[in-house]
Amino acid sequence: MSDYLERSEEKVKELVSGDDVTIMAFETSCDETACAVVKNGREVLGNSVYTQIAIHREFGGVVPEIASRNHVAKISSVAEDALSQAGIGYDGIDAVAVTCGPGLVGALLTGVAFAKGLAFALDKPLIPVNHMEGHISANYITYKDLEPPFICLVVSGGHTAILNVTAHGSYRELGTTRDDAAGEAVDKIARVLGLPYPGGPSLEKLAIDGDPHKYEFPRVFKGETHLDFSFSGMKTAAINLIRKLEQKGGNYRKEDVAASFQDAVMSSLIRNATEAVRRENGTKLVLAGGVCANSVLRKKALEAAGELGIEVLFPELRYCTDNAAMIASAAYFSMKHGPAGLGLNAYPAMGTTDPCPKGTE
Repeated sequence: MSDYLERSEEKVKELVSGDDVTIMAFETSCDETACAVVKNGREVLGNSVYTQIAIHREFGGVVPEIASRNHVAKISSVAEDALSQAGIGYDGIDAVAVTCGPGLVGALLTGVAFAKGLAFALDKPLIPVNHMEGHISANYITYKDLEPPFICLVVSGGHTAILNVTAHGSYRELGTTRDDAAGEAVDKIARVLGLPYPGGPSLEKLAIDGDPHKYEFPRVFKGETHLDFSFSGMKTAAINLIRKLEQKGGNYRKEDVAASFQDAVMSSLIRNATEAVRRENGTKLVLAGGVCANSVLRKKALEAAGELGIEVLFPELRYCTDNAAMIASAAYFSMKHGPAGLGLNAYPAMGTTDPCPKGTE
């Protein structure tokens, strides 16, 4: 075991000082089983994603045990598909990367175990990746010349934060949520409105025909100078409104509630993010995470950027939601910190800016 790690460390030194590096990465943190092959952190050679949305829809959300079992069933096939798209074999990759956290523990363990076995069998370095760093790195795929520093708004189902990305792998948190993540709040209101899983896209679709100014929801932290978020009160207010309207006979337009709530959440996100850019004297606002696929969030970001005279960037839609290409990209830029050993574990509660444990023997 220790011999493997020593060899991996030497190989990583060679890769960092060399030219082209091809990384095969795995992502299984939630309900997507994904594998990708990426060259030099920016050129996607192969990208395969198996989504379990249809499986979990009947339950109204992700069932961890079912997700884990489906990862086990599909991870080999997505690996073969990614390699086939890339037109190479296992001997054509230089390192293996994997999401080690945060996420569902059983789902994470599937990817970690498979990646460890593959890395050991191929005698290739194993690179652990923080899932949230992967979301940030999705932008390096879309924008080939993008380099830090920049301000990044990370918005997903489980995380909401504003980061000053000072260098690859170097982050300073400027604001975070004190309760619900933005995506979590949106999903909750979607369920209360009776919309199918996944809640975010369903609510966005419903809101298209709604009035975003019909209902007002509370904005918290008025007059305070920090850049933190809170969506719990906003969510509770929306739930109470829906129940009140239903008690009066249910004669209301769900479209208006959806549009108003979506507008309140997205406005809060962009207000704090653009303020962070202003305070840090930044010139770029980069969006990352599944929620940045939301068209209203993108529109508000572009409008704010025009007013402030800054640049706003967000990944292609296919790289917003969970995928392994972003994990391979993150691994390319972080492998200089060294590989993991075969003692690597899953870390479901890993924070947005936490470095990955190396899991040495």
